[in-house]
Amino acid sequence: MTGARIRRFFGPLAGLALVAALTAQCAATNPATPEPPALLRLVGPGGVEVEALGDRASEVLARRCVACHGCYDAACQLKLVSHEGALRGGVKAQVYDQSRLAAAPPTRLGVDARTTAEWRVLGFHPVLPDADRPDPDASVMARLIALARANPPVPDAPLPEALTLDTLAASCPAPDEIADHVEAAPHGGMPYGAAPLSDSEFETLATWILAGAPPPTPRAAPSPAIAARVAAWERFLNGASPRERLVARYLYEHLFHAKLHLDGGAPDRFFRLIRSETPTGEAPYEIATRRPWDDPGRAFHYRLAPAEEVPVHKDQNVYALSPARIARLRALFLDLAWTVDSPPPYGEAAGANPFLTFAAIPADSRYRFLLDDALFFVRGFVRGPVCHGQIATNVIEDRFWVAFLDPGWDLAATDLAFLREAAPLLKLAAAQTEGLLFQRLQAMAGDGQAAWLALRDSRYAASLKHAGGFPLEALWTGDEDAFLTVVRHFDNAAARRGLIGDDPETAWVIDYPLFERLHYDLVASYDVFGDVEHQLATRLSMDHLRREGEDLFLSFLPPEVRPALHDAWYRGPLADLHAPWAARRAADARPAAIAYDSARPMPEFLAAWRARVPPSGDLNRCSAPCGSDAAARALSRIAGEGGPWVAFLPDLTLLRLRRADGGDAVFSLIRDKAHANIALLLGEALRREPEADRLTVATGVFGAYPNFHFDVEQSDVEAFVDALSAMRTPRDWMTLVDRFGVRRSSTRFWPTLDAINAALAAAEPTVPGLLDLGRYRDPRAEDRLE
Repeated sequence: MTGARIRRFFGPLAGLALVAALTAQCAATNPATPEPPALLRLVGPGGVEVEALGDRASEVLARRCVACHGCYDAACQLKLVSHEGALRGGVKAQVYDQSRLAAAPPTRLGVDARTTAEWRVLGFHPVLPDADRPDPDASVMARLIALARANPPVPDAPLPEALTLDTLAASCPAPDEIADHVEAAPHGGMPYGAAPLSDSEFETLATWILAGAPPPTPRAAPSPAIAARVAAWERFLNGASPRERLVARYLYEHLFHAKLHLDGGAPDRFFRLIRSETPTGEAPYEIATRRPWDDPGRAFHYRLAPAEEVPVHKDQNVYALSPARIARLRALFLDLAWTVDSPPPYGEAAGANPFLTFAAIPADSRYRFLLDDALFFVRGFVRGPVCHGQIATNVIEDRFWVAFLDPGWDLAATDLAFLREAAPLLKLAAAQTEGLLFQRLQAMAGDGQAAWLALRDSRYAASLKHAGGFPLEALWTGDEDAFLTVVRHFDNAAARRGLIGDDPETAWVIDYPLFERLHYDLVASYDVFGDVEHQLATRLSMDHLRREGEDLFLSFLPPEVRPALHDAWYRGPLADLHAPWAARRAADARPAAIAYDSARPMPEFLAAWRARVPPSGDLNRCSAPCGSDAAARALSRIAGEGGPWVAFLPDLTLLRLRRADGGDAVFSLIRDKAHANIALLLGEALRREPEADRLTVATGVFGAYPNFHFDVEQSDVEAFVDALSAMRTPRDWMTLVDRFGVRRSSTRFWPTLDAINAALAAAEPTVPGLLDLGRYRDPRAEDRLE
């Protein structure tokens, strides 16, 4: 509906004074009758002079609603990152269902259905007025925002105890159930469990719903320069020769999840690489398959399709496209002499094993392609849909460092015969769907993995170059992605360049076979809609892959210390049950080429890593990151420290520091949780060692799901640090929260989020995406988090 038509239909609206008056009247009504007033009563009986109403509503949805409705784990799968998502509505089925006995139909927004009618067939119900229910006041969203307006939380107070913050337990009322929901859950409106919308935000959304939820103004077409670059990339990806087609497939299977940014484009404009029924020059029409190596079933063209959704940090993994990138890919893949006998098949029988599918492409080129953007690919492991839930993420330590084996020292990249022999052994259980689970797991949990490790060790033992072990030069130092830090925040994770924090308990060295399998286990072959057997296969496969990275790290240390370090990482009963050290390291007599000067070679080895990395916002070693910054120096006093006070903190706390000059600085307070081991799928709480927990402090935002925010003036930072480290009792925790914390009910809740999102955006060359508040806590006195 156009602005002119809205004006003719509604006429002039009453102003915000009426909104405020009616809202006060609602708040004063009998709490026993929580039925919210109609939107027409809240906004007024008339209309409003509306220009670009869809644009204004989209801005409010992005700044307020996407904070809880931006990803797969959004309540009711209600993703408000686009107008299509709002029209699609919600559904009771959960994406994350670890008891699912059969794979569910995929429901990827923008992929698995093209019209609202198709989404209705898939079970989604409307939350906005539609043809069947045209009354705006009867729509789910109208009732929920009016309900929150009528029953806002008490400012700066804990939320009602009956209000659950588990989005996966949301009731997801359909239109014919909304009246019962309103009666049963007076505090179950939107925004859910959070400070209310401002008057102007509420008026914008209410007026938009009353007007029939018109779409925003379509985004302008790309500039001629960007359109030319899109066409150049599509020409490159759709080359006619068998070699070009195979390279394009390799690129697609590694970039299908990326947000592609074209050199010279607007910082908020991204594309997706898709397989399309239509060629360049026509509108892209995606062929939807569950996984990128599935058979598309028809002729297709690789296309760059605009990514229209509001970016969210959880899945915003940006890959830059430029003329220099095309030249690099040509040099890596097409300027070398190699041939393709016939196109490899699709499907799990062969297409799911990249070592078979892409055997014709030189392995050195494939590995260097991954290393060129190592952070992007490692972030793919933790920013994709796989990395949600405790079961998915308890396969990694809470913080560890990552390095990579130099291609010149990786036999898989230099010995073609070795990789050809190993390829059948490198299949992944997560990529298989046929046969019993036990049979599918044999590749990783039984003979296949053991055979791969035995073959690898025998080849390295026979190599003259490797006879003396790995020297320090065997670590790749090609660019700023050479050393990375990964952190786990209980049920999600994040990755960053550099070595953050004190020396970790464990570290990985990744070679080409491991890097490729990590991508295919966690990204290319992972199906978030798959059954419980698929989820289990992914988790158990990842357990072996993690150990493989740890074992390669140990290979740089003297052989006599390797078993003791491994035993320290895997303490407790059953820690080595399904991947015993003896089976993995039967030939572990290979010497260490590095001459260590101390009796503690692991810290000495990690110090050599740090010597190769510039300072990267790590306050645990406060030198260059701190400088003359008094706030950073104050925070460095608690960086790396432990004690009873750490137990009150959640996994990721963001500190907004208000500087004297009016600007903001943001710091991440990360709780490193200690475990006896992370070898088992269940029973994590039994393996926790909370007395050994420590705090890592990093500059900026290091995670997509903050659990809490502190808002501190620069002049108070010393007092904040003193109060934080002095906590001993629940009362101390509540005093700290009351003085410096930002509760969900606080009037500072949304402004603080805006400031942190702005600081995150200012630190990145392209839009980094909005943070998700789905894990944001409501602190209480009993919070002592084990």
